[in-house]
Amino acid sequence: MDAQLKRGLLDVCVLAAIKDEDSYGYKMIKDMKPYVVLSESTLYTILKRLEASEMLTVRAAEHNGRLRKYYRITEAGLKRIEDFKRDWAELMAVYQFVIRGDGDD
Repeated sequence: MDAQLKRGLLDVCVLAAIKDEDSYGYKMIKDMKPYVVLSESTLYTILKRLEASEMLTVRAAEHNGRLRKYYRITEAGLKRIEDFKRDWAELMAVYQFVIRGDGDD
């Protein structure tokens, strides 16, 4: 898969993981595991990129005596998910065109 396409897909997956509630790294990895397998290093790279793009915010809170970072989606992040849904519909139309006639042989 094209690296740029994969990067965009993973960004949207991470945003979707925090769409309904704030979350932290380990929980995001666990929540996404049935759909996407991410290493911690990949996840944290994505989180930093999304924070720099103002698609999420970060807050630290103590949990069992340690600081844990919680991530929250912003309006820009929600817009990115909606844009992705619209783009995906267009991509699926192109896919249907490309595969038309396959299996008719």
